[in-house]
Amino acid sequence: MEIKVGQMAKTVRVFDKEIGLSYAKLTGDFNPVHFDENFAKDTIFKKTIVPGPLVITLVTTLFANELPGPGSVYLSHDVKYFQPVYYNDTITALVEVIEINSKKHIFLKTTCTNQNGVVVLDGVARLKKY
Repeated sequence: MEIKVGQMAKTVRVFDKEIGLSYAKLTGDFNPVHFDENFAKDTIFKKTIVPGPLVITLVTTLFANELPGPGSVYLSHDVKYFQPVYYNDTITALVEVIEINSKKHIFLKTTCTNQNGVVVLDGVARLKKY
C-alpha cells in the first residue's frame, strides 16, 4: 500500500493498574507516582498516573501495525505531554501522515486524547518504511 499525506489511523485503549504494573516489571520503572496512592495524593496529580512512555505505545503500535505498518522503522519523535493520563481513562490515539520527504521519511502527527476530548499528548514522529 502506498502511503499518502492525509492518511490516518486510530486506536482506543483503557490503561488499568495491571497494565501499568506489567510495564513496570518490564522496564523497572516503579516510580511511586504511578503506583502509590498515598505518595501521589501529595503531587500535582493528586492520584496515580499512567507512565508517559506507556501512553506512547498506543501510537507506536499504530506505526507498527497500521500506518506506515509492517516494515516501518521509528526514527524520531518529538512529544509533548499536556495532561496526565489516569488509570481507567479511555485514551484515543490518532496518527496522521503530514509529510513524506525526498528521503522517503514519513512524518506523522501524533495525538492522544482522553474520554473528555482533552489532548494529553501531541507530537510529530519520523519513520521510514522498508
